[in-house]
Amino acid sequence: MSEYHVPVMLKECIDGLNIDPDGTYVDVTFGGGGHSREILKHLGPKGRLIAFDQDADAQRNIIDDERFVFVDQNFRYLKNFCRLHGAIPVNGILADLGVSSHQFDEADRGFSIRFDAELDMRMNQLGELTAKDVVNNYSVADLHRIFGIYGEIQNAKSLAETIATARLNGSIVTIADLKNAISNRIPKGKENKYLAQVFQALRIEVNQELEALKDFLMQSAEVLDVGGRLVVMSYHSLEDRLVKNFIAKGKFSGEVEKDLYGNDNKPLDAVSRGAITASAEEITNNNRARSAKLRIAVKK
Repeated sequence: MSEYHVPVMLKECIDGLNIDPDGTYVDVTFGGGGHSREILKHLGPKGRLIAFDQDADAQRNIIDDERFVFVDQNFRYLKNFCRLHGAIPVNGILADLGVSSHQFDEADRGFSIRFDAELDMRMNQLGELTAKDVVNNYSVADLHRIFGIYGEIQNAKSLAETIATARLNGSIVTIADLKNAISNRIPKGKENKYLAQVFQALRIEVNQELEALKDFLMQSAEVLDVGGRLVVMSYHSLEDRLVKNFIAKGKFSGEVEKDLYGNDNKPLDAVSRGAITASAEEITNNNRARSAKLRIAVKK
């Protein structure tokens, strides 16, 4: 597991769940199983843990424990599969968002700018849409939208136009093809950051990450028992903003709605004031922790 992915802020996540040994918990981003193994250590014989992961590679890490159930699905189907396994309501839900270290290190998955491979970026390897499809088939307007919104790239329009022009001379198939096609648009001295933003935008589009996150957050509030905890760790501002808004307002934009008596009509209350970040020591030992933001909420 340690080679697959080192869990970020492990202690803070487990503390945030406030685990009842007899409770039922859900780890919706199983990955290498680091968080799940730690949760199981805190559960007694009557406790249960359900883990979700759509990446087939994660199944190599399934835990042999009668209290453990693995669901090979995207977490946007949280409610359906919790119901299927007779696990509603639950006492806590943990989500560690983003791409695992393992996925970045597998060259043929196409997640990392460090390698050359076909443009793929599917978290679910059975999914139909790939980054190659996006780059070669999306209109300039759609490319502009995803680079601007998902990548937060300043020259998103000219980047989209550059890709559309380049593909007229032949398909953009590999990471190297894409780098070469957009080389004139990459700011000097900021190559790695810019390419990371481009790859982030493509990955979010391929996997519909923000829509899946919205579905998951809405369902988490329905699946949690009163007093149950939601613990979510994100790695970029787009995800964190959705989590922050949902905890604060029960929705993703606009103002919090009021009930007939003027009380805030939202299902969760924040436990932590603001986002929790990793210690300097952890960031030194695990660079991925640098951008992590952890938010904890309780079901009212």
